[in-house]
Amino acid sequence: MQPALTALNIEVSFDGKNVLENVSMELDAGESLAVIGPNGAGKTVFLRALLGMIPYRGTITWAPKTRIGYVPQKIDADRHLPVNFKNLFAAKASILKLPAADIEEVIKIVGLNNNIITTSVGHLSGGEFQRGLIAFALLGKPSVLIFDEPTASIDVAGEEQIYDLIHRLQDAQGITTIVVSHDLSFVYQYATKVLCLNRAGVCFGEPDIALTPEALEKLYGPHKYFHYFNDSHSDDHRAKNHDIQQ
Repeated sequence: MQPALTALNIEVSFDGKNVLENVSMELDAGESLAVIGPNGAGKTVFLRALLGMIPYRGTITWAPKTRIGYVPQKIDADRHLPVNFKNLFAAKASILKLPAADIEEVIKIVGLNNNIITTSVGHLSGGEFQRGLIAFALLGKPSVLIFDEPTASIDVAGEEQIYDLIHRLQDAQGITTIVVSHDLSFVYQYATKVLCLNRAGVCFGEPDIALTPEALEKLYGPHKYFHYFNDSHSDDHRAKNHDIQQ
């Protein structure tokens, strides 16, 4: 069976300077890939290459008939712009010639209410806006969803809701997910694969195997506190967390 995505020896340059190099990975259908690394490591650049938004060298191969939904980190919305998600859903459904039932379906999946979808986007909270973007990306029934730091401007309670939603989409809908995240607790809890970037590919594989102390030190430097765990995480992950932080 062909992988959902294969990337081989990806390099990206701007103004003759390499900003990303030697990045390779492979993801099967239904898996969840977490992309991690420090600020400026090339995570968003890698996503843009996957989406075909920028030139790159190397090979990116999507499985036939792949449908991609993209959830950006943020969109600067004018608070005075009289546009809401109900308008945006209707516009996308019209372009894709989707029935109204498809809009109702994504609203239900994401858990939006009428107040959220009829409020101007510039007046929504960070969590509400992000959930609206996820519903918008789900229109058209994508087989792959790509998230660029989906919890960047959301409080801790909102983070848990977004991560649970992403996991539910992967588990219940069978959607392959690619998520840029700074939260390593999300990686251990939800990701089946992790790609470590620091302008080059540092590590790739299952989190418990790929995220060695040596790999994390290459990413973030020595003696860093890399991630936190709440009471829902297992004791062996707590032990792993303690070992890495020393």
